[in-house]
Amino acid sequence: MGEVYALLTAVMWASAVILLKRSGESVPPLALNVFKVVLSAAALLVTMVVAGQEVLRPAPMSDYLILFASGVIAIAVSDTLFLMALNRVGAGIAAIIDCLYAPGVVLFAFFLLGERLGAWQSAGMVLVIGGVLIAARHEPPEGVTRRQILVGTIYGVLSMATVGLGIVIAKPVLDYSPILWATTVRQLGALVVLVPAALVAPGRRATFSSFRPSRVWKHSVPATFLGSYLALIFWIGGMKYTNAGPAAILNQTSSIYILILASIFLKESFTARKVVAVTLAVAGIVMVTLG
Repeated sequence: MGEVYALLTAVMWASAVILLKRSGESVPPLALNVFKVVLSAAALLVTMVVAGQEVLRPAPMSDYLILFASGVIAIAVSDTLFLMALNRVGAGIAAIIDCLYAPGVVLFAFFLLGERLGAWQSAGMVLVIGGVLIAARHEPPEGVTRRQILVGTIYGVLSMATVGLGIVIAKPVLDYSPILWATTVRQLGALVVLVPAALVAPGRRATFSSFRPSRVWKHSVPATFLGSYLALIFWIGGMKYTNAGPAAILNQTSSIYILILASIFLKESFTARKVVAVTLAVAGIVMVTLG
C-alpha cells in the first residue's frame, strides 16, 4: 500500500498545482498562501482533535522553535516564492524546477547534518540542474516575456532552496516527533508570520478579501484541500508503509503529471524541450534518492 500512497501524493500535488495556477490568475501569491495556510492549519487542527492527539504536547521549547522556524522558511517563504514562480513560468516549467527539491535536501543535509554526499548523488544533481536550465530557456508562451521566464525560474529555484533548508533544519526534531503534530506546528509557525506580513504588505485588502466566498474558491479551496491536506496524509502513508527511497521517487512523478495536466487544462504546450528537461530532472532525482 505504501507505493499506492506515494503515487496518490504525486497525483494530489499535481492536481493542486493546476488549481493553484488558476487561482493565481485572480489572487496574488501572498494572499493565496495566507488563504491556503489558514485553511490547511484549521483542517490539521481538526484532524488532531479527531485523532485524539495533543497540539500542546509536552516537548522542549526548542522543538517548538525549530518547527516554527521550519514552517516560516519552508511554508511562509517557500510557498509564496513558488506561487510567484508559478504565475510567471506556468505549471509545466514550475514542475521541472520542482525537481530541485530532492537535490536541495541532500545538499543542505550534507552541510548542516553531516550526511554523506556520494558521487552518484552529485551526478544526479548535475542532471536535475541541467533539466532546470533547459526548461528556463524554453520559448515563452504568448503574452509572457523571456525576462518573466528568467525571473520566475529564479523565484522557483529560491523556493526549492528554502523548502529544502526548512525541512533539513527540522529533521532532528522530526526523527522523534509524531508527524501530524510536527506538521501542524510548522503550519502554525507559517501562519504566525504570514498574517502580520499580510497586514503590513501592500494590497492587504485584496489578501483578506480572498476569505470572502467568491468564484475563485472553486479553485483555491480544492487546491488547499488536495495540496496542503490530502497530499500530506498520503505522503505520510507512503513514507510509513514503504522505504523512503522508492516513495520519494514515486512522489516526484508529480512533475510528469503536472506537465500532462497543464497541457490538458491550462493549454500549455507539451514541447520536446519540456520532455527532455523533465526526463533529465527525474533521472537525476532517481540518482540522488538511490545514491
